[in-house]
Amino acid sequence: MQAEPTRAIARWFDTANRAVMRVTEAVAVLLVIAETVILFTGVIFRYVLDNPLIWSDELASILFIWLSMLGAVVALDRGEHMRLSAIVNRMPDKWRGWFETMAALVVCVFVAMIIVPAYQHAKEQMPITTPALGLPDGWRAAALPVGTALMLLAAVARMARHATLKQFWLGLAVIAAIGAGLWFGRPLLLAMGNYNLIIFFVVLVGLCVAGGIPIAFAFGTATLAYLALATQAPLQIVVSRMDEGMSSLILLAVPLFVLLGALIEMSGMARSLIDFMAALLGHVRGGLQYVLLGAMFLVSGISGSKAADMAAVAPALFPEMKRRGSKPEDLVALLSATGAMTETIPPSLVLITIGAVCSVSISALFIGGLLPAVIATLAIVIVCYVNTRKETPARAQRAPWRVIGRNFVIALPALALPILIRTAVIEGAATATEVATVGIAYTIVVGLAMHAVLRHLDFKRLYPMLIETAALSGAILLIIGMATAMAWALTQSGFSASLVGLMHGMPGGATGFLLISMVVFIVLGSVLEGIPAIVLFGPLLFPVARSMGIPDVHYAMVVILSMGIGLFAPPVGVGFYAACAIGKISPDKVMSRMWLYLAALTVALLIVALVPWISLGFIK
Repeated sequence: MQAEPTRAIARWFDTANRAVMRVTEAVAVLLVIAETVILFTGVIFRYVLDNPLIWSDELASILFIWLSMLGAVVALDRGEHMRLSAIVNRMPDKWRGWFETMAALVVCVFVAMIIVPAYQHAKEQMPITTPALGLPDGWRAAALPVGTALMLLAAVARMARHATLKQFWLGLAVIAAIGAGLWFGRPLLLAMGNYNLIIFFVVLVGLCVAGGIPIAFAFGTATLAYLALATQAPLQIVVSRMDEGMSSLILLAVPLFVLLGALIEMSGMARSLIDFMAALLGHVRGGLQYVLLGAMFLVSGISGSKAADMAAVAPALFPEMKRRGSKPEDLVALLSATGAMTETIPPSLVLITIGAVCSVSISALFIGGLLPAVIATLAIVIVCYVNTRKETPARAQRAPWRVIGRNFVIALPALALPILIRTAVIEGAATATEVATVGIAYTIVVGLAMHAVLRHLDFKRLYPMLIETAALSGAILLIIGMATAMAWALTQSGFSASLVGLMHGMPGGATGFLLISMVVFIVLGSVLEGIPAIVLFGPLLFPVARSMGIPDVHYAMVVILSMGIGLFAPPVGVGFYAACAIGKISPDKVMSRMWLYLAALTVALLIVALVPWISLGFIK
């Protein structure tokens, strides 16, 4: 809002918000560190000293909801919540600014409506005390009203910085008109029965997502509107479901693995992997394409974030690949394909999310995800071979064995980390959350040891890295919380029972159900990304799969690979546009190069779906 006196108001909001956000970021960083230290200490006392700390998990759980909410606040202030931006970004600047204003207004309206219910929820939790520490549970639940209040400040300040007065009033008028239309149309919505779910959870969510509103707030807005207009349920249910969805201790693996991935990159271990593989294969025809493929396989196994994987690998390899004659659009297509095929590699955040929200063993998912990823990798290898078989041999000379050996020694700690993580999980030595803390401690020790020799660490990056960890974790966990509330509303409406009946009636039995699920999750993965799609539909479809005799791990692998294909499939896939942004190339130039890769990945998906042993063969 740029006219006087609105400029003064905007400056005041901006100044206040900056001060508050600096404090919020500092607290979020301390919470990331505290969670890591508490859980690692618990691991040491449990497995090394054989003297479990009965309070460690409880304290970690109390701090976790605070980390989730404050991380979500930081992500909102930084504009880093997951959303579909492809449609808005194609619009003229004038309309793009208006949609940004609309997104901020919707966030403001939503959080303003749940602040009071969040406070009431925290107040009701105060008489309940935690079993080990004897603390009022309201101290934990207070994170919800505090977080929503800070989100309101962040959203208002962001809107004040970027919106014009005209955009603000026009956006407010549109929201008021939609709200009035739904309110006065309430008798008709009630008369529609469950068909009104289409209005709230298809039309309204679709409009919000297409308009660039963060996915978490799109889910929350639709759920709030449904409960207020089509049911008699109190709005406090949204908050209680959010609390339930964001408080599972299993989900603590999310921020811990995000931190582990960031430390891998900062310590230089990711680069050492790439240097070793480049020395080993860089001289063969198309060798660097195989290096990129292998690097994504290994890095995905330890970072768990697709954007982080691509950002770590591409800058290290693209310049040399371009120098050897590779076209930028071909490189981005390969990067997208490798991003899609690594979705099942542990410790993928999608695997952890499925385990948490669908009651599937995370250890079993970690074991079951490796072979499907190998099948998908081989499919991409075949495409790489076909694409490069007519190329002239690489101009690079074969690296001397001495250089290969030196790079192998440097990369050995990084190569050992995925083995350490997977062995600990497979042997049952630690849970997914605990093994993340072990990986963090290992990476810190190795990184400091390498720094003593190479002097390569930039410790100034540590604080921003911890802020980024909190923000990314908060964005993911808020989606899980909002989608949990939305899934509860769908379940209470009877939709889930109808869905189960419909799926049971599909022809083809279990095989037909798997094929339908593939199509559904390819579409969902392209629009919602993996985590929100699985949180919303996983609790509905996994019970159907179980009733048809499909093992949880097998169904999970089919679902994850399907979402991976959708995530990187043009023209909608969000991951595809992220790869284009990292490669700094127009999506229009990449689309035509993607189809052969997607066809190969689809064949790999069919093989995994039709041969359950690929997912289940190594599970005890």
